[in-house]
Amino acid sequence: MSNEAGNRQVQLAVVEGVLERITYANEENGYTVARVDTGRGAGDLLTVVGALLGAQVGESLRMEGRWGSHPQYGKQFTVENYTTVLPATVQGIRRYLGSGLVKGIGPIFADRITQHFGLDTLQIIEEEPKRLIEVPGLGPKRTKKIADAWEEQKAIKEVMLFLQTVEVSTSIAVRIYKKYGDASISVVKNQPYRLAADVWGIGFLTADKIAQSVGIPHDSPERVKAGLQYALSQSADQGHCFLPEEQLIADAVKLLQVDTGLVIECLAELAEPTEDEDEPGGVREPGVVREKVPGPDGGPDTVTAVYLVPFHRAELSLSAQLLRLLRTTEDRMPGFHDVAWDKALTWLKGRTGAELAPGQEEAVRLALTKKVAVLTGGPGCGKSFTVRSIVELARAKRAKVVLAAPTGRAAKRLAELTGADASTVHRLLELKPGGDAAYDKDRPLDADLVVVDEASMLDLLLANKLVKAVPPGAHLLFVGDVDQLPSVGAGEVLRDLLADRSPIPSVRLTQVFRQAQQSGVVTNAHRINSGQHPVTDGMKDFFLFVEDETEDAGRLTVDVAARRIPAKFGLDPRRDIQVLAPMHRGPAGAGTLNGLLQQAITPGRPDLPEKRFGGRVFRVGDKVTQIRNNYEKGENGVFNGTVGVVTSLDSEEQRLTVLTDEDEEVPYDFDELDELAHAYAVTIHRSQGSEYPAVVIPVTTGAWMMLQRNLLYTAVTRAKKLVVLVGSRKAIGQAVRTVSAGRRHTSLDHRLTT
Repeated sequence: MSNEAGNRQVQLAVVEGVLERITYANEENGYTVARVDTGRGAGDLLTVVGALLGAQVGESLRMEGRWGSHPQYGKQFTVENYTTVLPATVQGIRRYLGSGLVKGIGPIFADRITQHFGLDTLQIIEEEPKRLIEVPGLGPKRTKKIADAWEEQKAIKEVMLFLQTVEVSTSIAVRIYKKYGDASISVVKNQPYRLAADVWGIGFLTADKIAQSVGIPHDSPERVKAGLQYALSQSADQGHCFLPEEQLIADAVKLLQVDTGLVIECLAELAEPTEDEDEPGGVREPGVVREKVPGPDGGPDTVTAVYLVPFHRAELSLSAQLLRLLRTTEDRMPGFHDVAWDKALTWLKGRTGAELAPGQEEAVRLALTKKVAVLTGGPGCGKSFTVRSIVELARAKRAKVVLAAPTGRAAKRLAELTGADASTVHRLLELKPGGDAAYDKDRPLDADLVVVDEASMLDLLLANKLVKAVPPGAHLLFVGDVDQLPSVGAGEVLRDLLADRSPIPSVRLTQVFRQAQQSGVVTNAHRINSGQHPVTDGMKDFFLFVEDETEDAGRLTVDVAARRIPAKFGLDPRRDIQVLAPMHRGPAGAGTLNGLLQQAITPGRPDLPEKRFGGRVFRVGDKVTQIRNNYEKGENGVFNGTVGVVTSLDSEEQRLTVLTDEDEEVPYDFDELDELAHAYAVTIHRSQGSEYPAVVIPVTTGAWMMLQRNLLYTAVTRAKKLVVLVGSRKAIGQAVRTVSAGRRHTSLDHRLTT
């Protein structure tokens, strides 16, 4: 050890105490602000700050660090490292066990156990856990649960202490342990880049930091290949199915800070075919059409495309399956080939009480006579009535109709509209852990007509799974508004199906019906879509609150959503009103607004249970959303974008329960709470497929780079009854003028025409 390092060790002070409460914890880097009882009495608590990664309330800690003073909060101790010391008094043991550290033991059982075993309590749990059955109220089942939780807690703590040196968050350490168990430390030391592929929440950057700390070389081929896959997955997160090879190489060189030659070599290795289907890799395909317009020589502009394997397989499969459905001679609804349309439409008018417009009639005929078709159009143009008409006629011929949509809310709306059952695509296909579907080409759906609403939300991977499950001869109808934002996931399936040379027949409804013309929401949606500024004067259902400063606009947005709209229109701020922000960050972003809206709508109360997780607090009554696909939760998985309300919170079982908008109660262990985010405000991207009675949209210059026409159009079309814009006219003008730059890198449209 150098003298400098030795001196540094000498200078560190030592403080011992019981962790009483955590005031703030950043789950990303482990930085914590906490209060510690050092035993000085008089209720005197010491503020400690620093890397208290994994420390739990009630634990006795031995902390090394430095004394300092904060200008606002006074004397505090900055922790550089710590170890856990088991408590030595009965009171300390009771506090330790009752803190929620061990699942199955809350304050009541902690009191009973310590009364029974006294100072021997922790030794009994460690060495003779079966003796816990001696405690009144503790049966064999709970005894075993406590023993298992104790062992898991010890193992997780060991992983956390190892990961402390690389600043990996508590929740990620828990996930690493759940994934690898006793092999956790071995994997982290020897195969750190596996973490990026295997563990949700660990990307390349975190894995790379771990890899550097365990001594993996900067120019290791393993590192470069992991970096290439990270660049491709980042592009998929931005909606691209592939990256042009030149762009990928340039991105990787910049990310990894290594030689171009090494990147090219590793890319060649990554793209080599492998016999192991689960082995991560890439596909390099020359001659892929990039642009949708002819190149300078009159031919299409082609590139060498590099795909992650799942996206390449899905694009090939989806195009092949669509063409298979379109071209088959089988027909599960043959009765519509020689139907007397005049009679059929007269009968339909008697059923629905309204006549179809010419465009709607064309769409009805198309859906019932063609195997694959697309219906698109803006709000107020009668898409919903057209779908109802198609379903009515199909059922009249005793066809088996299956209705689906990408989100729970959209599926509910489809069911209400048609009077038939509708489900999410995920539930329809019964997606299993790992993403495999119960229904596919070998076990197709029992359906004659499949209608998919809100099809602009379908990404490449989900669309492929769905189309695979449609039986030959069945009719498939995609319904959606192609002018809305494309899917959150990679691809732009609806737009590719509607491309100029696409063989898929389609109808675009353009006529706005008279009743819809009276709606300011519909009128302004069409104005925005055509590049005109929305009209905000004299409207009963469309308002603008002008506020030029971004921070003030954020505060006003909260006031409008939590107080003004409920007072004027009698709407429930949690159930009926949704704040839709262009971006997550910033003073008027969804992140900040969620904190302010929670304060206004579900404030903390002494009688209201809550759980602090990282920088967030979860309370009963909170509106929340799932932020990743988790195929192992709920009956058929819980998916990114699912919204619900927290209905219960159990500190003893360390679990909260969410009632989703699909009316399913889903439990979340406290160590899974990074899968949930508050949903009082969501980004416009996350609102796709949902519909709300009222939406409030902050449109500020702080979100300048995000302001685009299809973004504002999508936000406005989420509202059924009421839109309130809050922000500056300049920002609204920017959004209306700016047409989304560039298409996503996809080749589905080209594959459909070759």
